[in-house]
Amino acid sequence: MHALFIVFLKEFRENLRERRTLFTALILGPLLGPALFAGLLGLQIHRSAEAGDRALALAVAHGERAPNLMQFLKEAGVTLTPVTYDAAAARSAVQAHRQERVLSVTPQYAAHLGEGSPAPLELYADASDGAAAADTQRLRALLGQYATQLARLRTLARGIDPLVLAPLAVQDIDVSTPATRSVLLLGTLSYLMLLTMLMGGMYLAIDATAGERERGSLESLLTVPVPRAYLIFGKILATCAYMLLSLTLTVLAFGILLRFTGLERFGMSINFGPWVALRLILYCLPFVPLAAALMTIVAAYTRTYREAQSYLGVVLLVPTLPLAFAGALGLRPTLPLMALPSLSQHFLIASLLRDEPLPWAYVAVSVSATLLLGALLVLIAGRLYRREALLG
Repeated sequence: MHALFIVFLKEFRENLRERRTLFTALILGPLLGPALFAGLLGLQIHRSAEAGDRALALAVAHGERAPNLMQFLKEAGVTLTPVTYDAAAARSAVQAHRQERVLSVTPQYAAHLGEGSPAPLELYADASDGAAAADTQRLRALLGQYATQLARLRTLARGIDPLVLAPLAVQDIDVSTPATRSVLLLGTLSYLMLLTMLMGGMYLAIDATAGERERGSLESLLTVPVPRAYLIFGKILATCAYMLLSLTLTVLAFGILLRFTGLERFGMSINFGPWVALRLILYCLPFVPLAAALMTIVAAYTRTYREAQSYLGVVLLVPTLPLAFAGALGLRPTLPLMALPSLSQHFLIASLLRDEPLPWAYVAVSVSATLLLGALLVLIAGRLYRREALLG
């Protein structure tokens, strides 16, 4: 154990001297990543709030054919701009982004409206324009409200109670809490936390294996009268230390910066107090030795520092792939899924942010399965360092 601790201190101190590596592992990822995430989230919230407050602009062709509709839209706060577009001109104006949307009142509008049949309107919009999509949806909702008013007037004119057209009265009861609603915007938080944690130990894992082989210092290190497994265990322990530092800094940065994003404007809240931050670190802690051992094993098979960087760049994606599948498939926590490392950590992080803790059985399965797989990978790494081919 003394030899293992000596190797740990050696690797830990040597990595502290590498300022470029230290900057990437403990500053660039843990601090810049949360800052960018919080900044983009705050910008998104600010733009969404502005979009809801600003007046809706609409270009209208032949609006004189539907004066009541035009009056309704004006009362709803829509800014109308009269245009003289035909179908081709309206399509061209929207495609060229001279207009975000164009509403054209057809010549048959008044006749159909008088007959009591559906009156045709043509709404030109670009479905691929994400910036205008929200306003277009607001316009469609307003047109739907006007259509509902016309339907009620038509039934009244025929002596029919408008309530006949509404056989169901569905009441939407939202049982979500401000904390659970915030997870809709914080869904990628677990991905960023795990990724920055992995980056925190990646360069040390490379330098302690492929780096020493490239410098020629690995052979002399293996001649030390200490079991080779202890040498690699010390290196893995040093990698774990840097990953834990990176994880702690990332959690602290998120806990501070997310408070300035303004989620409260949309009825959301950040459940990220000191106790939650500590539990996030504890829940991710079992994943640290697993990831450190995995990166060490992959780096041990490479010959140069650059080659190890290439391979570990791919390895960084492996633990985060289950998170992508969880989001795409809408997976929910189950006992078997909690046995999958990284995915179980994602579920635990999401449950903490939602303020809906998972059963302790789920936590126990996640921790035990992750630690068991990590211990297996650590043993495999120890056996790799017993091979003479390691020096080849």
